Amino acid sequence: MVENGRILVVDDEDSIRKVLKTILEEKGYRVDTAENGKEAINKSKQGAYNLALIDVRLPDIEGTELLKAMENTTPNMVKVIVTGYPSLQNAITAVNNGADAYILKPFKVEKVLHTIDVHLRRQQSEREYSEERVAEFIATRVKEIEETIR
Repeated sequence: MVENGRILVVDDEDSIRKVLKTILEEKGYRVDTAENGKEAINKSKQGAYNLALIDVRLPDIEGTELLKAMENTTPNMVKVIVTGYPSLQNAITAVNNGADAYILKPFKVEKVLHTIDVHLRRQQSEREYSEERVAEFIATRVKEIEETIR
């Protein structure tokens, strides 16, 4: 498990928000919740999240549309759609709008935890790779500049 990953749970059902928050915090994640799209967008503008679990049906916006709206607030955030209303069209729209995964309700906690772990590990690996590439670029650039000074 990726330690201290920050997760935003977006669901209009209070019981689901509370259960997911409790389970995820017990696993070491830092969890915030939002009950609608507007609140989720505001929170993602104010804080950095590694991952968002987004219900497909929210009172003010479809979860598939929220995916696009949140793309601009936290570009590298992993976005997982959670739905009790699965359909091929929802799945296609979710993927086209940037969903990294699609989980069906009622969900098994193990499935949710596995999905989160896989995606956060991938995100961490990509970040480490990017940092290495930046370090290599800087080292190469320093050598180039030193050569021109000589």
